[in-house]
Amino acid sequence: MNLTLYSYIRQGPFVSRGNPKLFNNFIRVLCNANSSEGFAPYRDVSMSEINGPSDSIPIVSSGQPPYNRSILAYFSGGKHGFIRKRLFQYWGNKEDNDIKVYHYLPKGENYTELFGKSKYCLCPSGYEVATSRLIEAIQMGCVPVVIKDHYVLPYSDVLDWTQFSVQVSVDKIPELKRILQEIPFSKYLEMHKKVIEVQRHFMVNLPAKHFDVLHMILHSVWLRRLNVKLNSVN
Repeated sequence: MNLTLYSYIRQGPFVSRGNPKLFNNFIRVLCNANSSEGFAPYRDVSMSEINGPSDSIPIVSSGQPPYNRSILAYFSGGKHGFIRKRLFQYWGNKEDNDIKVYHYLPKGENYTELFGKSKYCLCPSGYEVATSRLIEAIQMGCVPVVIKDHYVLPYSDVLDWTQFSVQVSVDKIPELKRILQEIPFSKYLEMHKKVIEVQRHFMVNLPAKHFDVLHMILHSVWLRRLNVKLNSVN
């Protein structure tokens, strides 16, 4: 079987359907790794979505030390998608000192700095399951709170996301504050430590360095290639 590595960003799952015969020979590398839209974890690769300045690579920082992070949970972004609408319904722009959910940031606040001041960063789906906030949280040393349906987390063949993230089902959004407050501080410190450890796997380097995001993608492709070869033999 001739295999082709084929990379998409946003519309990959839909474009793939254009030629089903050709699609059968793809190992797709997708940011929008939605298992309800045909993403097949045994064959396809979930790629981290990373935004950065147009003239430089994204900055990776440890942010504030864990003991100095005064905000329990933070999110800022659009209200698109039913998951975000539900998040804003319960937590949007409320007078709450623990959970900060903004459509527009208050005057004087900085989007990136708030990541570095928060213990947990909320990462809800928008129009698609993937968003750059998941990686922005990790890059700023903030424990991501994954609020998504049908999302296959990047590089989960290698990374145990339960060690450095919290996964909350959509129906538990009203209980976010209780869920996060019930996590022991010692457990939070361990997750924060793991976030710092895995940052290197989401870093963009020019040229590439061992264990960075490019190597994670290529390693995932290699694993899928083995899967396809073994399945074709069997």
